[in-house]
Amino acid sequence: MTYSIPGFWRRIICLIYEFLLLLAILFIASFIFHLIFSDTQATYFRPLFQFYLLVIMGYYFIWYWTHGGQTLAMQTWKMRLVSADGEKLTRKQAAVRYLFALIGIFFFGVGIIWALFDRDHQFLHDRLAGTRIIQVEN
Repeated sequence: MTYSIPGFWRRIICLIYEFLLLLAILFIASFIFHLIFSDTQATYFRPLFQFYLLVIMGYYFIWYWTHGGQTLAMQTWKMRLVSADGEKLTRKQAAVRYLFALIGIFFFGVGIIWALFDRDHQFLHDRLAGTRIIQVEN
């Protein structure tokens, strides 16, 4: 199957938009967390809070990627995430992609920069997870 691959800068702009949407989601999730755990001076608070936010982000991405292949930002920018063979993502593929994306972003964005040198212009986490971003033709 042949797919149109969105350009690097289109995917970067989509990531920026995704970041803004994610900020709103994390703001609401943080508010709920602080209502439940009001003792911010407790030693367990910070690591628990960080883990909670990672889980919230993971749930957001994995759910959208396995239910239609598009997050809210990807819907706006007409992109879809599919497996390397063009099929719908499995939960395992989505979870692996999320974890590799986190690692790649935390290491100075190397997972994103990888797309500049990749033969198919895919992000490193897509290459490792067996996924790809395609252009939606509507």
